[in-house]
Amino acid sequence: MNCGIMSLLSDTAFEDPWSSFFMDVLSPLSFVKVSSVRMQGLLLLVFAKYQHLPFIQILSTKSTPTGLFGYWGNKGGVNICLKLYGYYVSIINCHLPPHMANNVQRLEHFDRILEMQNIEGHSIPNILDHDLILWFGDMNFRIEDLGLHCVREAIKNRCYCDLWQKDQLSIAKRRDPLLREFQEGPLLFPPTYKFDKNSDNYDTSEKKRKPAWTDRILWRLKRQPPTGSHTRRLPASDFYLSLKSYISHMMYTVSDHKPVTGTFDMELKPLVCVPLITLVPEGLWTTEDMLISYFLTPDFISSSWDWIGLYKVGFRHINDYVCYVWVKDNEVSFSDELNQVYINISDIPETKDQFLLCYYSNNLRSVVGISNPFEIQPHAFLEKDPLGEAQPQI
Repeated sequence: MNCGIMSLLSDTAFEDPWSSFFMDVLSPLSFVKVSSVRMQGLLLLVFAKYQHLPFIQILSTKSTPTGLFGYWGNKGGVNICLKLYGYYVSIINCHLPPHMANNVQRLEHFDRILEMQNIEGHSIPNILDHDLILWFGDMNFRIEDLGLHCVREAIKNRCYCDLWQKDQLSIAKRRDPLLREFQEGPLLFPPTYKFDKNSDNYDTSEKKRKPAWTDRILWRLKRQPPTGSHTRRLPASDFYLSLKSYISHMMYTVSDHKPVTGTFDMELKPLVCVPLITLVPEGLWTTEDMLISYFLTPDFISSSWDWIGLYKVGFRHINDYVCYVWVKDNEVSFSDELNQVYINISDIPETKDQFLLCYYSNNLRSVVGISNPFEIQPHAFLEKDPLGEAQPQI
């Protein structure tokens, strides 16, 4: 991605093309963009299937620049911290310093990014107490000691084990107890850097950089034992994570890196089983104003800025509503548990699509309730809001 100053300025005004692309690809599969954070060339996107939305709470998004005296974001990390069915999860994307000689600096930046994820004055625990840390990116670790010819011959003969022992990240993990807690799948694919662009050839320029596994995916589970298989279980909770695949994709040639993907199975016993809000569309929606009932759990604190949106099944993002209502403005009745609001559905085109209702909490910055899919009888037509009220935005 472009790290230049013009790109930095345009990022504040326009949605990045990667977000749009993945929303187009994933929304037909019922995935919704939950959160994103960007720092120049670093982008982190989190998608989830819509039925999980009430159990995902975004706690924080954070950027940690480490380039140019610690102020420039061409190097550093971006983090999304969330609660998933009651478990704390931190996801980090990073870009560490390049070049063979900068290994000590890479490790310092790794530690700095980790330290900066702790948020003072909040109820979020220390990141090392989170149930899962998923950390990936261009970590820029290189292969030490071995010469260019030796490395290329090992790659040609698929003797990757000869290179593992000289991989700087593997060496650092043998020396650093904390780094050793981060697990990684076996490197059974060729080094992913550095290639001539638009080819499968390793660097043929004058610099002839030595191939290396710069692009890595690590994870750490709380209180995880440092040795064993790639399947881990937390002793104190029912939380399982198993690595299903860890591969590179050599067919892509637009970059001097080859992309790396990891596929995991996560199995957990939910700590939270009931959504904070239960939404129920009342009866058949066939007239202009329709009633929505919703039930609150006793510990939910509502806000006058909370709103309920009507969405087509397959929506891309929380702002993709067809229409919406502020819960306090259109309130019909309320009690300690049951509340009712009306929504004007004259904005809805006549269609046989299926719809969903989502309740967005301004305090929690997350969807806290979602209805089952339903159909609207084709008697509503599209009209612009005559009052021109401000639309809710995340």
